[in-house]
Amino acid sequence: MNDNVSAFCAAKYDEEIRKTLPYYKDFYKQVVDIVKIQFNSPLAWLDIGCGTGKMAEAALETLDIDRFVFCDSAEKMIEIAKKRFAGDRTRFILSSFLDFDETAPFDVITAIMVFHYFNKEDRRKALEKCYKNLCPNGIFVTFENFAPYSEAGKHLFLNRWRSYQLSQGKSAASCDEHIGRYGKEYFPITIAEHLELLRQCGFQQAEVLWVSNMQAGLLGIK
Repeated sequence: MNDNVSAFCAAKYDEEIRKTLPYYKDFYKQVVDIVKIQFNSPLAWLDIGCGTGKMAEAALETLDIDRFVFCDSAEKMIEIAKKRFAGDRTRFILSSFLDFDETAPFDVITAIMVFHYFNKEDRRKALEKCYKNLCPNGIFVTFENFAPYSEAGKHLFLNRWRSYQLSQGKSAASCDEHIGRYGKEYFPITIAEHLELLRQCGFQQAEVLWVSNMQAGLLGIK
């Protein structure tokens, strides 16, 4: 039985996600590169849907961070992250982000493969909360599955995604099960809708920083 909203249990998440998402490791490098350019002072950072701590792994090794807050709604994910990164600079919160009530502002908020699990209304609420919890000129970075603009594009891209998973050693049945979650267990929106929603939620700048297969990285600057 699964112990979080993703397709994989917490204990196997890191292993399985690499077989599922092309360029998964690069997501975190893209975030770190952007943060390095945007800031030159110690950072307060919130990672939403922190999982096992992959964002922290990339950030804490290379950036000057005073405070790193892990937030996840899955107890097993938080347990793993805490075992890896407990220390003076880190704090761990077991909560849906919709119920998150931290008051101190953050320079950086990240959400890697998280908000596509929200319905339309909750996605907007989450983005509004991200904007509210950022310092002036703070940045929000997210990576998400995105929706193609046409049924033809959706068919093509989903089959390409299935082929990638097969090439990583996953069974055909496993690939079909994962691809079948589209629109049923997670709810992608188009890249244009992502950018417009960021603007509607208050972000002064909204940019695309990465696109590959059916995943996109997006940036909002307060």
